[in-house]
Amino acid sequence: MASENPVKVGFVGSGFAARFHYESLMRLPGSGVRVVGVFSPHEDRRLAFAKERGLTPFATLDALLEEVDVVHVVAPASVHEQATVRALGRGVVPIVEKPFTGYFGPPGDAPFRGNDFPKQEMLEGAIASAGRMLEAEKKSGIRIRYAENWIFTPSIQKELEIIRKTKAQILWMIGEESHSGSHSPHYGIWKSAGGGALMGKGTHPLTTVLYLKRADGLARLGRPIRPKTVSARVHELTRLPGYEDRGFLRTDYTDVEDWGLMHLTFDDGTIADVYSSEIVMGGVHNWLEVFANNHRTRCNINPVDGLETYNPKESQFADVYVVEKIGTKQGWSKPAMNEDWMNGYFQEMEYFYANIAGGEAPLASGELGFDGVATLYSAYLSAERRGAEVGIPL
Repeated sequence: MASENPVKVGFVGSGFAARFHYESLMRLPGSGVRVVGVFSPHEDRRLAFAKERGLTPFATLDALLEEVDVVHVVAPASVHEQATVRALGRGVVPIVEKPFTGYFGPPGDAPFRGNDFPKQEMLEGAIASAGRMLEAEKKSGIRIRYAENWIFTPSIQKELEIIRKTKAQILWMIGEESHSGSHSPHYGIWKSAGGGALMGKGTHPLTTVLYLKRADGLARLGRPIRPKTVSARVHELTRLPGYEDRGFLRTDYTDVEDWGLMHLTFDDGTIADVYSSEIVMGGVHNWLEVFANNHRTRCNINPVDGLETYNPKESQFADVYVVEKIGTKQGWSKPAMNEDWMNGYFQEMEYFYANIAGGEAPLASGELGFDGVATLYSAYLSAERRGAEVGIPL
């Protein structure tokens, strides 16, 4: 990264993730960060995003990379590898949104349905993609920053402090991310998203349990503890022949699952369970519980009950933001007091830019992203085998 100030920043992508990355950067006091511009292959979205924020719209990725020191890869996961490798090749630091990468179908335009495609081939392809990203990182000497916001949430960071200071041994973790369906129009199509509920939702608690076990091992043993095996099941509940659609859940999925479960074992024999789904109403349901040999912690990420409001009439809150995916503003709700802060977005950006300036190895690293990809696609292979245990090829 160039040493001159300000740090020049660009975005690959102009959708939901680009918006919250930009807003979090704007809240960094005295950071010396200057957002230069944005690239998106969709001209109308690129121009609209740039105009609203006073940025330069770049017609090509290479043109953007010529002008920046750091690039936020906030496009669909199917382009993460390409954008990251190109950035590293040009000496630009990539901050890569989740999921890290994946498998998005064979080359060309041949018909492809992810739920019917051989999962062993997917696993090999996804690991190869993640491996190419790490190889480009090694050649460039620049570290990838993996933008998994869960690990920067206040509750997870407090648990990290407890683990480090007490040298706790984590015996079991259980976590979940669920809600009523993704914002993204790319979601629901394997070729764009790389999977369904496991990939789009499960990656959050999965990456967090991997992160905390790494911290556990480093604090007690001087080495990270990594995942060893996974057993999984997936289901397409909203596409069951008998499903009765009342209009409250998103159902326009093409070839992905809307419910998933992963059971992990680590190389020290300890375990974790991760749930993810698209069938939960009433807002985002994000939580993680840690059972250790010296303590127990429940991390409530969404919702939190610091504020509770009763609204007897929906229209009264027409201009009031309550919380993501709430569905209705009538009745009792738990409005987000500072949703971006509670979700770790601001802390994530603060950490990355301090980390880049200090030249330090990031905790949210490409290696963490690789382990997540290997575990997720091993889970899909297990689900294809109806829950049989699968070794994770790291």
